[in-house]
Amino acid sequence: MKQRRLSVLLAGTAASLMLLGAAGTAAAKSEIKGAAILDHPCGKVAVKQMGYAHAGNMAEANKLSTKEMQDQWKAMPEKDRTMMSGMMKELSPTEAQFTSDIKTNGVLVVDGPSAMLTVKKTTKDKNGSSSETMTQNFKIDGSTCLVSR
Repeated sequence: MKQRRLSVLLAGTAASLMLLGAAGTAAAKSEIKGAAILDHPCGKVAVKQMGYAHAGNMAEANKLSTKEMQDQWKAMPEKDRTMMSGMMKELSPTEAQFTSDIKTNGVLVVDGPSAMLTVKKTTKDKNGSSSETMTQNFKIDGSTCLVSR
């Protein structure tokens, strides 16, 4: 009788673990849209880094990226870093503009230790419409989120 109860208990435990595993896998990937992105650590880092890039402060912007990206930046020749800094300063929106863009057009997909922010803007004028899509990848470690490749 003890053996039968043990078998039933083990089978029930195994089934529970399988269900929890399946639920954990399904819950691992989530999508956050609009203003709620700004409450997520990756949303906060995205806005902060974009603000630093727009201001031309690449030293601070790089502190918000993974060690791998920081090392790649440091390994670049000075003239390449200067050119990239200038391009990023010119092409990056202000912190306020990026915040607004995220609120109206942002989607953050979080998949376990990784995330991707996509901001797609469509503009219409007398010549027609055009769209612009910006994506940013992140690595998540606990409550810390850093920009990655």
